Amino acid sequence: MTVEPRTPYPGLRERRQRELQRVLDETQPPHSAHEGAPAQVHARIADRVDALRGDLTALATDLHEHPELAYAEHHAAAAIASVLERHGVRTEVGAYGLPTAIRAVCHNDGPGNNGPTVAVIAEYDGLPGIGHACGHNIIAASAVGAFLALAEEFGTVELIGTPAEEGGGGKQRILDADGFEHVDFALMAHPGNLDVAGSRSLGFRQVAVTYRGIAAHSATGPHLGVNALDAVVAAYTGIAQLRQHILPSDKVHGIITDGGQAPNIVPETASAVFYVRSLELDTLAELHTRVDTILRAAADATGTAADVSWDNAPPYLPLRTNNTLEARYAVALSGRRSVLPTAARPVEEVASTDMGNVSLAVPAIHPIIAIAPRGVANHTAEFAKYAADAQPAILDAAVGLAGTAADFLHDEQLRSDARAEFDRLGGPVSLRDALAKEQTA
Repeated sequence: MTVEPRTPYPGLRERRQRELQRVLDETQPPHSAHEGAPAQVHARIADRVDALRGDLTALATDLHEHPELAYAEHHAAAAIASVLERHGVRTEVGAYGLPTAIRAVCHNDGPGNNGPTVAVIAEYDGLPGIGHACGHNIIAASAVGAFLALAEEFGTVELIGTPAEEGGGGKQRILDADGFEHVDFALMAHPGNLDVAGSRSLGFRQVAVTYRGIAAHSATGPHLGVNALDAVVAAYTGIAQLRQHILPSDKVHGIITDGGQAPNIVPETASAVFYVRSLELDTLAELHTRVDTILRAAADATGTAADVSWDNAPPYLPLRTNNTLEARYAVALSGRRSVLPTAARPVEEVASTDMGNVSLAVPAIHPIIAIAPRGVANHTAEFAKYAADAQPAILDAAVGLAGTAADFLHDEQLRSDARAEFDRLGGPVSLRDALAKEQTA
């Protein structure tokens, strides 16, 4: 008889939907203290995005049908470049020293050309086995739409195509190549199951550990062996015990990647990989220290040697919100969508993004655009189905992003206040600075 696993917390999705609906019902119309761009500018943006409907939908569909993993997004990069170049925009594929990164720039004189530069961010990598289950095809299409809607209108606007968001840290590599050095404001919209003006994210670090022991025959000479699998099990169990005593927003999860070759051989090597996430830089530092201690203690307890390797891909830093700019995004979508404030999204539902690294370098926003019903989570096959056909979200996100960028370029006070908020929250923080603080914590 086949027994199916029991679904945990039955009814949780429905209860969460009711709670969110109450929040939506109580949410006041969006308000911003800034004027932003003139109404006719926003009208032109909406018209341009609507005229791009066919191109943007086709691009999103193409990427969805051809998912590619981190740093292998050759089809996606070429497809995005093709759309841009059909609209007369010269596009560099292989920018910043990354074969699948993209850069396109438009300079136009006009009322918004007061010197600032806005970067619209595109993502386009997929996930193993479930393709665009995070909707990066939607991110790419909406970014292209926003960029093209702005290209004929305002000062300096860039499209920065960032590979490898799903664990590869493409944005950090572009930061390392000074790709955001001249950018005053960066923005993108991420698909989800509700509309939120901005989002929070957990800082993220990964650690791989390999334990080295001594092989022996499991029956005739187990006392002559040193079991590396025992060390992995001790580490996994230690981290499971740690979870009871960490912050509710902290997350640690991992898998055993090598548990030995055969039951009758004492495993000489065994390996595991863990992801470590926390909401703030200082709490991420604390969690890193505690996990590292457990991994090394498992070696001491079992007589093995441990090779602990942190950050085989760039760490992701917690995302810094900017309420000044998020308010303009909500206003830009007035009449199209009801957009919740950032605080409405529960912390326990947030994940990690390398846009956090960008948000600590320059003022940035990372709103969520709904493409699926509330309760349908990213990184699931169900969410991937919604990402296959999300034209309204593509167009709305493009309008919201382009409208917010236009506001930034037109409104000097908005720029000043957004930067003041950014500086008040700590100003620029590089990955190197963040890790240096962690080492001294």
